[in-house]
Amino acid sequence: MAFSVVVLAAGKGTRMKSSLPKVLHPIGGKPMVQRIIDTVNTIGASSVNLIYGHGADQLKQTLDHNQLNWCLQAEQLGTGHAVQQAVPHLSDEEDVLILVGDAPLIKPETLAQLIAIKQSADLALLTVHLDDPTGMGRIIRQGDQVTAIVEHKDATDVQRQITEINTGMMIMAGKDLKRWLSQLNSDNAQGEFYLTDVIEMAANEGKVIKASHPSSAIEVEGINNRMQLANIERAFQFEQAQAIMAQGVSLNDPHRFDLRGELSVGQDINIDVNVVIKGKVNIGSNVNIGPNCVLIDCDIATGANIEANSIIEQAQVGENCNVGPFARLRPGAVMHQNAKVGNFVEMKKTILGEGSKANHFTYLGDTLVGKGVNIGAGTITCNYDGVNKFKTTIGDGAFVGSNSSLVAPANIGKNATVGAGSIITKSIEDGELAIARAKQRNIGNWERPVKK
Repeated sequence: MAFSVVVLAAGKGTRMKSSLPKVLHPIGGKPMVQRIIDTVNTIGASSVNLIYGHGADQLKQTLDHNQLNWCLQAEQLGTGHAVQQAVPHLSDEEDVLILVGDAPLIKPETLAQLIAIKQSADLALLTVHLDDPTGMGRIIRQGDQVTAIVEHKDATDVQRQITEINTGMMIMAGKDLKRWLSQLNSDNAQGEFYLTDVIEMAANEGKVIKASHPSSAIEVEGINNRMQLANIERAFQFEQAQAIMAQGVSLNDPHRFDLRGELSVGQDINIDVNVVIKGKVNIGSNVNIGPNCVLIDCDIATGANIEANSIIEQAQVGENCNVGPFARLRPGAVMHQNAKVGNFVEMKKTILGEGSKANHFTYLGDTLVGKGVNIGAGTITCNYDGVNKFKTTIGDGAFVGSNSSLVAPANIGKNATVGAGSIITKSIEDGELAIARAKQRNIGNWERPVKK
């Protein structure tokens, strides 16, 4: 049967102590509510209705609008009142799956199971047993039948001993939901319209109510403060770590690994501690990633070695290349096979040819480097005049001496040599030696300064 989704995301999240709406705080580099929206889109929801309130502009600027109905809850009067805002978008003939916007680890399989259980019931809800259910709504049962949900503040001492709690996630027919919402009242300790009251209404009508359970409690754990945000982030990251280890990746410490995007991997990859991966990253087989590296929207080919503290962003590293330590490949950097950049080397919009190397303290910007080129320590390409960028071309087999400045536009021919300490402002033909430095003078009888 077709189903729509209602996501409750109107709360301010006061305990987050933030100007950012709670549901926009990221888990794995993505707003937590966007994770929920993405999840329901994978299980075939016909529409997603987002109940929003606080931070409306920020939500609309941040979230993917695809298949989203925006339902404003201008005044927060409880979860039942929140769902009422989606009623104009709900059909009597379809089921309605209600989710909370601050539990981002909910799995598609768990929701699919809940939907399946609804097929043999009038209402299905997701519940979980907690060792400490303080503050949570308790599930009231008569035998196996769920008869009500009692909020913690309204529960008796006996009811507070119940460990089965409401997750806030449930599914029922649109026609039933609309009828029950219209009967809600705010006669409770909070003075709010509780969505949970529909459970008792359903039971009083003799409806069949069944419960489903997640694979683990962390799946349905909500986020209300920074500590819980950190705990959910760690749980999410450990889950990602386990998934890539199952694909043939070795993590030196799975608890010190962060995947904040999408990762495609080969086999026999070793990743050291504190590596952060963002965006879309592809890593070939037999690759080593050293500690404290950051990989962003990049491709790392088979056999590459990325040493400690390197940053690779929107760049391509070819087969058997070596990067770092402390190297930075900026957008547009491309290393062909067997190339090498060493410590404190930065490349931007630069192609480093096969077997070429820049081992130390070098900046290469807007540069095309051929094959087998050696670029000495301290070399920089001066590609910017304050307004415009210019290109430098270095031919195959060229040798650039240490501490050289190549003032673009510049062309250095094949097998040409640049003497150390040179400032190159003119083209160098194939095979030529260029030396451009001030004449050395040696001054005798020099008296060193002394401390006064």
